[in-house]
Amino acid sequence: MARNRLILASASPRRKKLLEQIGITPSLVVPAIIDEIPKKAERPPEFAKRMALAKATQVSISNENEYILAADTVVAIGRTIFPKAETEDEVREFITRLGGRNHRVYGGICLIKPGGIVINRLIESKVFIRRLSKDELLTYVASEDWKGKAGGYAIQGKAAQFIKKISGSYSNIVGLDIYTTANLLRGCGLNVG
Repeated sequence: MARNRLILASASPRRKKLLEQIGITPSLVVPAIIDEIPKKAERPPEFAKRMALAKATQVSISNENEYILAADTVVAIGRTIFPKAETEDEVREFITRLGGRNHRVYGGICLIKPGGIVINRLIESKVFIRRLSKDELLTYVASEDWKGKAGGYAIQGKAAQFIKKISGSYSNIVGLDIYTTANLLRGCGLNVG
């Protein structure tokens, strides 16, 4: 069994909680501080993978003998990437644009092993959010449950009542595909509960 520590390169409490669901408690949580702006004409799946790699790489520089796990979640319609909602105007716009249609949630996962070996994965899920009435949108905006969430919602939060269907990994939409992550960690000899 691997004796090196697992470091989670994420500030997301949701990712840490998802890992704990499968019996993994990271030795350290070290949020990566990187520029999270898409490049011109960058497609959402490539952006998700690049962000996960950038986060893991930054944290691995000072932790080269450890396992570094990083992830990134991107909400998109076509080539349009929806950032984290920070203002009421943003969340109103995002939820209105997402309502009544399918959108995709891309999850980039990157594991850097001791010695610098990089393993990158991309997970894709589809989500259908129904259109909200004006009153529903006002109530949702007032809840502030959307703050700092990609696309202006968290599937495990108040927005769950508006989500008609999903296709693919639920945990990917929350923030980290557990099936893929568990298999990556097991493949490295790390204990998964």
